[in-house]
Amino acid sequence: MSTDRPLDWSPLEVELAQWHRARLTLPLWWRDDDAIEPTAQLNRLSTLSQNLALPVHLAVIPAHVKPELADYLTDNPTLLPLVHGWAHKNHSGRDQKKCEFPAQRPTQASIGDIGKGLSDLRALLGPKLLPIFVPPWNRIAPELLPSLPSLGFTALSTFTPRQSPLAAPGLAQINTHLDPIDWKGSRSLVAPERIIAQICDQLRARREGVTDNQEPYGILTHHLVHDAAIWHFTEALISRLMQGPGQVWQLDNKEDLT
Repeated sequence: MSTDRPLDWSPLEVELAQWHRARLTLPLWWRDDDAIEPTAQLNRLSTLSQNLALPVHLAVIPAHVKPELADYLTDNPTLLPLVHGWAHKNHSGRDQKKCEFPAQRPTQASIGDIGKGLSDLRALLGPKLLPIFVPPWNRIAPELLPSLPSLGFTALSTFTPRQSPLAAPGLAQINTHLDPIDWKGSRSLVAPERIIAQICDQLRARREGVTDNQEPYGILTHHLVHDAAIWHFTEALISRLMQGPGQVWQLDNKEDLT
């Protein structure tokens, strides 16, 4: 998609003005999926994170991670690693949506992979790793969730507004809400007017109390497949939100786990 045509941000500016008048704040976080190693795209993501003063919660695929990522994350502290499934492998049936941990997969196989993902990344990344589980394709069988705290996880992150602050006892639900990529079409940026309208609808629902504004508002990106339009839009959007009402959210805020 061309980046030549100026984006019309005026609908969002109108909505943000209402947030300002109401003196509301928006807890904001950024999740980026599918990291395994240092790349030019990861360099760009890290630089953008630093420039925007918003950390990136980086979902790392345990089975494919390269050892050099550990030193890279030490040198780029605004990238905060999370556990992204095990191998990002689909175990759903042919006519079902992709899922690494579907209901039809044996429970012990799923739990074994999830636990191995956490232990392997802890061994590689140490205390930098945050105990948030990000299932590939944002899907996981609900019956697996009560087991995650006993493995060492404190939070689950998928997509769309959460229905409850807790996904299971002892497991916070911290979702993402906006993905700028047109996965089923161009694989570039979703039509800008459509995605800006979506943002406005989501923020209006929070402002009016229809959805939970205590849940961090999550921007979801995939650095390895970004084109210029996606990079440009992501930077412009986060920059606007960080000017207000956006406020940086991080997991160490313990009130989010109650």
